Amino acid sequence: MSQVQAFLDQLYHELKGVSAGQVASYIPELARANPDWFGISIVTLDGHTYEVGDVAQKFTIQSISKVFVYGMALEDYGRDQLLKKVGVEPTGDPFNSLIRLDEDSKRPENPMVNAGAIATTGLITGADLADRLNRMLAMFQRYVGNEVFVDVSTFISERSTGHRNRAMAHLMLNFGMIDQPIEDALDLYFQQCSVLVTAHDLAVMAATLANQGVNPITGERAVGANHVRDILSVMYTCGMYNFAGEWAFRVGIPAKSGVSGGILAVVPNRAGIAVFSPLLDGHGNSVRGLKVFEALSRQYGFHLFDLSLGRCNFTQT
Repeated sequence: MSQVQAFLDQLYHELKGVSAGQVASYIPELARANPDWFGISIVTLDGHTYEVGDVAQKFTIQSISKVFVYGMALEDYGRDQLLKKVGVEPTGDPFNSLIRLDEDSKRPENPMVNAGAIATTGLITGADLADRLNRMLAMFQRYVGNEVFVDVSTFISERSTGHRNRAMAHLMLNFGMIDQPIEDALDLYFQQCSVLVTAHDLAVMAATLANQGVNPITGERAVGANHVRDILSVMYTCGMYNFAGEWAFRVGIPAKSGVSGGILAVVPNRAGIAVFSPLLDGHGNSVRGLKVFEALSRQYGFHLFDLSLGRCNFTQT
């Protein structure tokens, strides 16, 4: 057994009894999650996998989808044009905070909070709503390496309870931040959040970003290499909402969390890492997930500003 696998097994057994936090319930379908689910997955750039726990359990991707839809918008519009529509400034606010309007730029502050994500999704091009959804699913498939699907029950649940998101969209429409028809943008946003994935899928997606946009399992390019730096930069500064500063301080790699319990993180040029555990803290981040990443960062020195970076290449030793 490799040292990395042994360390993951140890972490899993140390943390699987953690009961702090609560399963998200503001979206009714998310409340059905088993609080005992817990999985850790690492996928390296040579395609090797280290895993433990419930890594095959399906769950909805939720806000982690924002990372990949942002990359899609970069490919549709380019950096300069997209910056006119959605900024890249951290807010320090919760993921569902009401937008603070910039009357000069007329844009949400970043694409990782809900307001910015809805605006970004509204930009995705296509002949009609079905075409835009199919383009989006094809994009996710390139990252994952297999076909992906929208969980219809979660989509309907989000659509029927997403009044706060709908209010943000109307407010942005009023200030000229997004265009009609906003119901199409909202439906597409609710569907992107309802895509089903596993912890292993997320680790492959993260490894694809670590590999300059090429899926290390299939060899297929998922996003242009020229966009990866922008994606990782926004993840690093904005991906963990109002915990982003402390994450950068304690863990120190680009990451994105979702309220279904997933956290995806990228160790550039080395590996993708994902943890799934539905018990969340007050910021909406997985409690066990945060502990896993802090332990991995300490053990292997992959903080971007750690001079010991490179102690572990995740090789089979």
